[in-house]
Amino acid sequence: MFSHRYLGPDQGRQQCGRPLFSMRGRSLILTGKVKVILNPYGGRLPERTRLAVVEHALRKARVDFDLQMTRSPAHALETARRASQEGWPIVVAAGGDGTINQVVNGLMQTAGQEEAAILGIIPLGTANDLADMLAIPRDIEAACRRIAAGKTRLIDVGWVNNHYFVNNSAVGLEPLVTLEQDQMRSVNGNLRYVLAALKTIARAKPWEMRITWRGGAYEGPVTLVSVGNSRRTGGAFYMTPHAVLDDGLLDFVYGVGMSRWQMLQLLPKTFWGGHIHHALVIYRQTPSLSIMASPPTPIQADGEIIDRNATQINYRLIPGKLRVIV
Repeated sequence: MFSHRYLGPDQGRQQCGRPLFSMRGRSLILTGKVKVILNPYGGRLPERTRLAVVEHALRKARVDFDLQMTRSPAHALETARRASQEGWPIVVAAGGDGTINQVVNGLMQTAGQEEAAILGIIPLGTANDLADMLAIPRDIEAACRRIAAGKTRLIDVGWVNNHYFVNNSAVGLEPLVTLEQDQMRSVNGNLRYVLAALKTIARAKPWEMRITWRGGAYEGPVTLVSVGNSRRTGGAFYMTPHAVLDDGLLDFVYGVGMSRWQMLQLLPKTFWGGHIHHALVIYRQTPSLSIMASPPTPIQADGEIIDRNATQINYRLIPGKLRVIV
């Protein structure tokens, strides 16, 4: 096994004496197998065709690979963690934002102080927020060609209550939307997120929260807090439109004392980020923040519910922790 540390130009990690890749600047040259973790459920392709389509695209791009299909979110995380422990330097998440989140958590849990294993992405989900923000094509063959080409980007990783995220996390109204859309399997695509948002707002009640961050604090009624390492969540909502994946800061937005009617009026503006100009919406940037909530709130991280009844929520950013093939 070898260390997951960044190697300089013309160096490569080795397994059984054979280099798996070499680095030239921000690009890598594949010379060995990569580990592929495939979620066979949900997303844009029928389950029975996913495996065949992904394998065909990887072979067509001349990527040598070892592929494992997941049985559950916990299995995806454990598979990524085991791949990292076994020394796979490049681990590819083939699935949606949830699958990417699970793979990232598995890699981060074993990274320690070193840079995590390099992440590749084959976007197969509904929203594909992170892939879109990294300009990774949704076309599977094109995404596999990107993996073969090996251009990389170093990005920040968020952390909330012992769980990692790369795109977005939230408390309050937003994770309630996540829970609602999970129940709406008869509706496909981004429309499901929009309908779930409308249904959730129709019965929304505020929380009492104390939010503290570097240089500021707020205490009072809050409808939502959305924390972004990137700009978009849910395939359509630009909740933190100024967020950048590698600027060393978390962007966050919170709404104070809004009625349901005001929230409904603001919803269309989240499709392009215009909501942040409303008088009851506060937008800030910080490397860390903490939230105390009453009553308890669910927490979502990259669209995955990680806690349904949280009262103390702590966020921080880990700068430049993850290298991604783009």
